Amino acid sequence: MKGVREMKKRNSKNTLFAIGLALLVLVPVNSMARISKTVTITRQELMNKIKGGWAGQVIGVCYALPTEFKYQKRIIPDSIQMNLTGEYIKKHFNNDDIYVDAKFVEVIGRSGFDAPAELFGLEFANAEFELWGANQRARYNILQGTMPPESGHWKNTTASGQIDFQIEADFAGLTTAGGSLDATVDIADRVGHIMNYGDGWYSGVFVASMYSLAFIYDDVEVIINESLKLIPEESGFHRAISDVISMHKQYPDDWKTAWHEIEKRDWSYTLHYPFGVYSAFSMDANLNMAYVVVGLLYGQGDFFNSMDISMRCGQDSDCNPSSVGGVLGTILGYDKIPEAMLAAYKDVEDVTLNYTSVSLNDCYDICYKSSLDNIVKAGGKVDGDIITINYKSHDALPLEVAYPNIYPTDKIAVSKPIQQVGRIDFSGTGITIMGGPNFRKLGRKDHKLQDYVAKVEVTIDGKKAAIRNLPFSYHARTDVEIYFNFELPKGQHYIELKWLNPIEGAELSVDDYITYSDKIVRKEIKPRDPKKLKFPHPEHLQ
Repeated sequence: MKGVREMKKRNSKNTLFAIGLALLVLVPVNSMARISKTVTITRQELMNKIKGGWAGQVIGVCYALPTEFKYQKRIIPDSIQMNLTGEYIKKHFNNDDIYVDAKFVEVIGRSGFDAPAELFGLEFANAEFELWGANQRARYNILQGTMPPESGHWKNTTASGQIDFQIEADFAGLTTAGGSLDATVDIADRVGHIMNYGDGWYSGVFVASMYSLAFIYDDVEVIINESLKLIPEESGFHRAISDVISMHKQYPDDWKTAWHEIEKRDWSYTLHYPFGVYSAFSMDANLNMAYVVVGLLYGQGDFFNSMDISMRCGQDSDCNPSSVGGVLGTILGYDKIPEAMLAAYKDVEDVTLNYTSVSLNDCYDICYKSSLDNIVKAGGKVDGDIITINYKSHDALPLEVAYPNIYPTDKIAVSKPIQQVGRIDFSGTGITIMGGPNFRKLGRKDHKLQDYVAKVEVTIDGKKAAIRNLPFSYHARTDVEIYFNFELPKGQHYIELKWLNPIEGAELSVDDYITYSDKIVRKEIKPRDPKKLKFPHPEHLQ
């Protein structure tokens, strides 16, 4: 795999849906220590699991959607109960957690599983959907000419360790069913490095592996441990998930105690993503994947309880139960998901997903074909209706470390137009300057400055360091950074910003800046008050 070779170089109460649902949906836990490496299933069973994976992730994200980022460094209390209805699924299934995932499936359907990273990147960057976080920074990089894998490398983004590929990696497991991990890693390399690197990439590989192994294992603990073998032990991600596994052993019946233990770990602390530094907000892959694993382990195989626990951990609390639901849905299969939920879901399976040309039904077919191909490539065979899967383990991946020995030391508010900022003096090894166009004032689409690109000259210690293009298009924006640099020599520095091409009506502001050095300066971070954070989708919250 060329891309991988290149890397070497560079217990809440069980909250069931309030629709009179009385049955429990259980995935066996510890039902088998390990199954044979050669597994036989039917074509129908393969498709049933693929459909279950897609249905599980859709139901999971819809179930928890009203809570997204509402609870930051807080557990969602038991008093908050979810009341998901079929109508809500019909209204909200077509969201970014699903259609960005499907965009990569669309590319596979049109250009094949072996499509190059550049093609995936261009399709992703030019798609009309809105993006944020590591995804938007990757889009900006690609549109500015920095192609994968450099588009996701830590030197080119402040968000390489964020959750983005974790959210979208479902397809990488559903197109490589049955533990075809060579293929799983290969597609994860080509797509995941579009937007992530290091722990952020490992998180997506981990998700993809869990999906792939869910076709041949029915024990979530085995799936978690087998998937973790892919991740280098020296990585922060491996340490985070290993800690959660240990917490589960120490507190097997008390996920809330485990949650509080997670909060004490240094890996739960955001170090680089600007919105999360010295903030309760976290899109970090390590923390959010820890919440996925908490749900899978403490949910004890129950479909809804597992999603609910993951949701109650907070932060990106719709994406995390979506991953939980997808993995469990793959284990269970489509026909084991309660009909009460599937009745509504079936009504939307043939609807074209936003910003793509594919429906859920199309995604099933593409994943099915790709999985059959990858099963055969891995030494399995297809004989009529019978599929023989030859599971091959995979060596641990090469170590990727993003932002080595680079830690935040301070965050300074500025809140001035760029012309009034003047010289910024700071000490350390790096800086991120946040700001840009005011899209709240401009609007996101079809404003009069849509095609304008501001050019800002950046001077560090009296020497020109860069000219930054800052599009006033929300689609092409940098997201929140005017400039960042993590590779300065340790010491005193000063930075100046000059807007080279101002035009009438355009405004650029500097909001704040973060300084970095080789030793972390920690600050007290208080939980956010959920009453001050508006629910984006409140319809089914009680």
